[in-house]
Amino acid sequence: MTSYQFPEGFMWGTATASYQIEGAVAEDGRKPSVWDTFSATPERTLNGDTGEIACDHYHLYETDVKLMAELGTRHYRFSIAWSRIIPEGRGGVNEAGVDFYKRLVDCLRDHGITPHATLFHWDSPQALEDRYGSWRSREMAQDYADYVSATVSRLGDRITHWMTINEIPCFTHMGYAANAVPPHAPGTTVSSAKEVWQAAHHAVLAHGLGCQAIRAASPVPCSVALVDNPMVTVPISESPENIAAAQKAFHTIGSNGAIMFPVLTGAFSPALLEQLGPDAPDIQEGDLETIHQPLNILGLNIYSGTYVRAADNDRGYELLDFRENYPRMHMPWLWMLPESLYWAARHVRETLGHPNLPLLISENGCAAPDTINDQGEVIDLERVLYLRQYLKAVHRAIEEGYPVRGYFLWSLLDNFEWSWGRDRRFGILYTDYPTQQRIPKASFRWYQECIQQNRVV
Repeated sequence: MTSYQFPEGFMWGTATASYQIEGAVAEDGRKPSVWDTFSATPERTLNGDTGEIACDHYHLYETDVKLMAELGTRHYRFSIAWSRIIPEGRGGVNEAGVDFYKRLVDCLRDHGITPHATLFHWDSPQALEDRYGSWRSREMAQDYADYVSATVSRLGDRITHWMTINEIPCFTHMGYAANAVPPHAPGTTVSSAKEVWQAAHHAVLAHGLGCQAIRAASPVPCSVALVDNPMVTVPISESPENIAAAQKAFHTIGSNGAIMFPVLTGAFSPALLEQLGPDAPDIQEGDLETIHQPLNILGLNIYSGTYVRAADNDRGYELLDFRENYPRMHMPWLWMLPESLYWAARHVRETLGHPNLPLLISENGCAAPDTINDQGEVIDLERVLYLRQYLKAVHRAIEEGYPVRGYFLWSLLDNFEWSWGRDRRFGILYTDYPTQQRIPKASFRWYQECIQQNRVV
């Protein structure tokens, strides 16, 4: 029987995002992001919750870092709020906003924790939405690159692990919708699917420009990554036919063919372009060369996946729906599919042709209906079950030679879960919002033991 031991030097971490935890939305020169506007709009978030206070991490970061040290993690992924650094989205830099991240990073380093900074995690400045419609405009890519230059030039002496953009499909394909109201900020209704794909293309272009800006602005050698959440196709059984079907489906499911493919191969998936037809985005000369920047590591945010089998139809495959009684965590989309972590790594090697690109599981975790019991504890056995199975899939990938270098659990603490407000809890620390007390859950102690023993326990 395997002991599920991980290699020496494996990076055990946790992850958060600025708007979800920081609060202090009007302090020290910060101006509104699209998420401030969206969450303040009636009926757009559950119970009308906003990130105005969130976990008050802006003021409580020292407490949270001490809890990370207690956990034993030596790596922390967080995001930087664009509207703290450049409140108008373009133009003058707000040094008070920069200073917050200097304090945070210095505190992390004092506790032996390596910072991994994501430069964009959905909270784009409202000023750019007002100016030209955010990601609908190609201008957004250049404004993003200028923001990256300003940030890295100021923090690059403290941070050497940079991630450009988090989950392009979520803030484009879920933030814009053709003739419908989308669920995510900026919540923009557009007239065609082509406009949605165009917004996503602008974001991928921003990633490429951001890679160039990081390397130009960093005062020291650094690591540059993209964080993507590909839709992972998993063969229902690992027969040659079903594996081939899953690899073929990976091209056209979701937006994989327009994000991961150009980033890693320098070209859109031809199968996706054929499927999109006139809805495909307009690509200017030089775009693909800009997008196809070398990466030091690729971040994969994986929570679930889609089962696939070979089929006698025009596509050669069939996507299989989950039935209502299939195991699911406390979100409508969070079907339990541990093998998705293994297959994400395998698709990078086999489907995208990158056998040696180092990989991070930059997010994985689950929501659970957590409550405090009579003893003041949160016994989240569902989360322990989920994490144990998913980490076993990471271990399998490493055992088979896939270069997975680390695992960042989502999330360190319960937080503002976007349109679900404070109702859905992903943390291994319970946040008591009225008091802002953090209570370690059973999963915190379990993950602590995994880190200590460097294996799945």
